[in-house]
Amino acid sequence: MNQDSLPQVTVPTHLFTVQLSATRRGARLARLLAERQLDDWGLPFEEAVQVVAELASNAVLHGRVLGRDFSLGLRLHAGGTLRIEVTDARGDRVPRVHDPASADAESGRGLWIVAAYADRWGVDEAPAGCKVVWAELAPGRGGP
Repeated sequence: MNQDSLPQVTVPTHLFTVQLSATRRGARLARLLAERQLDDWGLPFEEAVQVVAELASNAVLHGRVLGRDFSLGLRLHAGGTLRIEVTDARGDRVPRVHDPASADAESGRGLWIVAAYADRWGVDEAPAGCKVVWAELAPGRGGP
């Protein structure tokens, strides 16, 4: 087999994961823990923490299932890219960005913040009917 045809997999140089209650308090704690962890890693964190706050808030507001938590993951890769992952229990509710000027849109505006700060973001299926909403920030945008 040709080694050049294999996909490149990068292993994070730093990894942080935590499971939190799907409450407003859990969302606030996600933001604080992300801020402290990124500071410990010596990274600028303002934009990354905004992304964490939006994704955690969405997990609590739109991804909550009674009795189930959400999780936050931060992965710093060797090239300096920071990947933020928030996993919630509602795989059937995929987030969508709405026009912020739309008067009848009840949600989706916070994803404009995620899209503005992140170089890429998306949603992946997770086991047990869950979903992972992720965002990647390149170096200089919440990364080193």
